[in-house]
Amino acid sequence: MAFTLAHPVHSELLIKKSRFIGCVEPMADRAAAQARVAALKAEHPAAAHVCWALLAGGQSAANDDGEPGGTAGRPMLDVLRHQELEGVLATVVRYFGGVKLGAGGLVRAYTDSVAQALLQAERVTLQKRLTLACQVPYALEGRIRRALEAAEAPLLGAQHAALVRLDFSVTEGQQAALVAQLEELGQGQLGWVAHPEEG
Repeated sequence: MAFTLAHPVHSELLIKKSRFIGCVEPMADRAAAQARVAALKAEHPAAAHVCWALLAGGQSAANDDGEPGGTAGRPMLDVLRHQELEGVLATVVRYFGGVKLGAGGLVRAYTDSVAQALLQAERVTLQKRLTLACQVPYALEGRIRRALEAAEAPLLGAQHAALVRLDFSVTEGQQAALVAQLEELGQGQLGWVAHPEEG
C-alpha cells in the first residue's frame, strides 16, 4: 500500500556550521516539482545548493544540484522509497558553513534532513483512481453530472453526439457504490463505454 502526505512538513539541521532546511510535501508530477524547486531557489538566493528528490511513478527524479554525484538527491529518494511514499517531493536547502562534510557526511546530512521532516509528517493512504465513461440521453445529463459532483468524481470530458458521453475519475474504493447510484439514476438508459482503467 502506498502513502502520500497530507501537507508540507519542514525540518532544520545544523551540521558543522552548514544549515540544512528540509521539506517533504505532496507533489503530483515533475513539472510541479521543478516549479517548487525554482521557487525555493528564489526564496534562498544565498543557499549553496537546493537538492531534491521526487517519488511519483514514472516521473520520479533526483537532483544533487552541484553536490558530489550521488550524495544528495539519490539518498533522499531512497528515504522516500523506504517509507512507501508516492507523489511526494523532498527538498533540502543547504547553506554552506565553511566545513566540508565528505561524501559520507553529505549522504547522512541529506537523508537525516528528509527523515526528520518525515517524522512529523501525516501520511495518508494513496487512493488509486480509475477512469470510467458512460453514455446517457440528453435529458439525464444534468442529473448524472450532479451525482458525479456530489461524489467528488471529477468530470474529465463530455462529448455530445446522439447520446452524451461523460468521462470521469473515481477512487477505487468508491467505484462500486457510484456505478450502482448512476445506474439507478439512469433508469435503464445509461450505458458504460470504458471499462475501469488506471487514471
